[in-house]
Amino acid sequence: MYAKIRRQSEQLAANLSAEDCNLQAIYFTSPVKWHLAHTTWFFETFLLNHHPKYQLYHPDFIWLFNSYYLSVNLPHTRSQRGLLSRPTLEEIYNYRKYVDNAMQQLILENPKEPYFSVGLHHEEQHQELILTDILYNFYQNPLYPAYHQKKEIQEKEPLAFQWYEIPEGIYSIGTSTSIQNYHSFAYDNEMPQHKVFLHSYKIANRLVTNAEYLEFIEAGGYENPSFWLSDGWDFIQASQRKMPYYWQKQGKDYFLFTLEGLIPLPEKSPVSHISFYEADAYARFRQTRLPTEAEWEAAVKTLYGDIISSKIAEGNFLETGLLRPVQKKSEDFFGNAWEWTVSHYEPYPNYVPWENGLGEYNGKFMNNQRVLKGGSCFTPKEHIRATYRNFFQPEMTWQAAGIRLAKS
Repeated sequence: MYAKIRRQSEQLAANLSAEDCNLQAIYFTSPVKWHLAHTTWFFETFLLNHHPKYQLYHPDFIWLFNSYYLSVNLPHTRSQRGLLSRPTLEEIYNYRKYVDNAMQQLILENPKEPYFSVGLHHEEQHQELILTDILYNFYQNPLYPAYHQKKEIQEKEPLAFQWYEIPEGIYSIGTSTSIQNYHSFAYDNEMPQHKVFLHSYKIANRLVTNAEYLEFIEAGGYENPSFWLSDGWDFIQASQRKMPYYWQKQGKDYFLFTLEGLIPLPEKSPVSHISFYEADAYARFRQTRLPTEAEWEAAVKTLYGDIISSKIAEGNFLETGLLRPVQKKSEDFFGNAWEWTVSHYEPYPNYVPWENGLGEYNGKFMNNQRVLKGGSCFTPKEHIRATYRNFFQPEMTWQAAGIRLAKS
């Protein structure tokens, strides 16, 4: 499993030039080269460096490729990662080989080391970030380059919209699973499992489509402050946002920038790459709302029970190779687009962060962010589960985030 996941990261970068791999268009993206180095740093720092016989590949890498683990050392400035022309991409691949060889030996000596699983899931998070960062970085190029060849996709008709009714009751949210192995894994922010009382509610059977979101635009949604939270309105005014970030209007026609380049807007496909503010405004436009994270999780567990894993297997994730949301003739609670919830990202009752430096992984970000659920077309399939909690600031749009409506 270790070799497979590490190889997948390098496969994502295989068709990119050294120049592509050093791009950083804005502070919240990172160069592909940095992702390849940082995921290697993670194994070196939290596993290998605790063994007395291990020799660091390079003493400067221990801070140069740190992200935000201040208990380890003071990292290099995030916004300046794209200025690192040295070390070269070739040297980063050599760094990966060096650490991989040492890790293979460590796995043989201690195959049940629980932090192996943390490192593998961490690498999968960065595989998604590699793709979303490439998308953002390439969009700044007026030539609108493609990351991969266009795939001919026959758009399916969306499911007829309907509401699933979820009864009032007490629901178990989160998990009590500790770090065991790659397949039985959860982050500390998913724990502990706890009880939540929910009033009866309704949740949509599918994601909002581009065509439906276009109705919001053409109805003047971006010009009507009554749909917007106050800071959301300030955000779209300051950014002069009139449509989702990767949309373009040319004459009367709309286009969408994807990893295939600029394509005609696929109107039947789920809308994605929108901010929480846009998702919330759209819900108000439809006289509905976004679900809470507990409502989303309870709905999935109520609807699918013991077959959640098979529903995840049906989803449009990284492994399909489509790398953009597409319409399916089935529910898509998993894959296609992360789903904004109205919930603030905060600790569950009796939350305890992981020990040592890994305690910085999730807990210190529990402020000013919203929770997203379900995974996207860029997420590795085996990385996702019903209890997974993604989180971003409400103005962020560079992740593939979409809309599922709810109603009290």
